[in-house]
Amino acid sequence: MTNEDNALLERCARMGSSTWSDALDACGIAGVVQGIARRSGEGPAVGFAVTARHEWGPYGAFDRADFAVGRLVAATGPGRILMVDVGGAAISTFGGIASLAASGRRATGIVIDGACRDTDEIRATGLTMASRWVTPTTGKTRLRLQAMGEPVTIGGVAVKEGDLVVVDDTGIVVVPRAELPRVLAEAERILAVDHAVERGIRAGKTFAESAADANYIPLKKNGARADA
Repeated sequence: MTNEDNALLERCARMGSSTWSDALDACGIAGVVQGIARRSGEGPAVGFAVTARHEWGPYGAFDRADFAVGRLVAATGPGRILMVDVGGAAISTFGGIASLAASGRRATGIVIDGACRDTDEIRATGLTMASRWVTPTTGKTRLRLQAMGEPVTIGGVAVKEGDLVVVDDTGIVVVPRAELPRVLAEAERILAVDHAVERGIRAGKTFAESAADANYIPLKKNGARADA
């Protein structure tokens, strides 16, 4: 991670997933991950994507070494969010021990379109973990690491290495790296409007007044304000 990357992530971390979602809408980009929830961690986790893909099968389909969770752990680190595509299978990719190792590498976060397990142990590490499922079913001999660094699909969203990923309690968004300058500028504009509405409310205005004054929710066409 360069100083420039760290400064960019710090700037991006000022906006939550809702603001980023609105910015993506304004830019005509689909980037909201569906069906995956945060299981562990507090506060926003913002980083650049590192990608991995597992194929899955019945118990005994693969050698235990094919699981290769050590390679996943090694790919984590500060400013990185590991994005693991398991095709939505309810088979655990990460458990408590792997999460402990990732937290020791100061991993920013892990998102799995699949499952994790040992959530109490994961929470104890403080690691941000999001997954489609939580299950005790092990990935050993059920999962084989197919690829790392290649494009994947997470919650219906195409993800490439280096894309921006934002994870918080509301949801997960992915911003293509090539589109980041445009989307970031829009997100910062939206945040400024939100702050203007909030200042108006704190100053004693109604929501409708504050929203109209900030051009957040304008006056109705007939000139009447929206309900307070």
